[in-house]
Amino acid sequence: MDKFLICGLGNPGDEYAGTRHNTGFMVLDAFAKASNIHFEDKRYGFVAETSIKGRKVFLLKPTTFMNLSGNAVRYWLQQEKIDQKRLLVISDELALPLGAFRLKAGGSNGGHNGLGHIQQLIGQDYARLRMGIGNDYPRGGQVDWVLGHYTVEDMRQLQPALDLGVEIIKSFVLQGIDATMNQYNKLGKK
Repeated sequence: MDKFLICGLGNPGDEYAGTRHNTGFMVLDAFAKASNIHFEDKRYGFVAETSIKGRKVFLLKPTTFMNLSGNAVRYWLQQEKIDQKRLLVISDELALPLGAFRLKAGGSNGGHNGLGHIQQLIGQDYARLRMGIGNDYPRGGQVDWVLGHYTVEDMRQLQPALDLGVEIIKSFVLQGIDATMNQYNKLGKK
């Protein structure tokens, strides 16, 4: 059976819930809700399992904190013997406007600490979905921005992208990264 690992990046703990840095977690929560599955507290993360047309899918929300996300990703890839080409990592992205997104087959970490740690441990040859959080902060205010909470209005703008994130995960599992990029990247531009 083909296996896939879908990892949403964020920080564990109630104080981080609803923050921009936890947008990856929010996409997985939307997927789990739509699929009527639940996360369990396991090694290095909260994990939920489902299958899509005979393909086994593991959803992972690392509990390692953002800067050590690679530990969780590497562990679950090895534990479940999942090919790195079947890994999709979902993260927040300052360089994209709120509600925009971009799907890529590989590449640099773009200065994102979570992606950077994953790259350090497994290389950069894995798919990633970057969810725009905007960058409307004063000079030196980046940390406060990414750890800041979404407003009700922000969530109204973000929700369509979260919903599309659910569809993108399904497409990635069923069609692969190239077909999914062709289908969805044009929808991610703001």
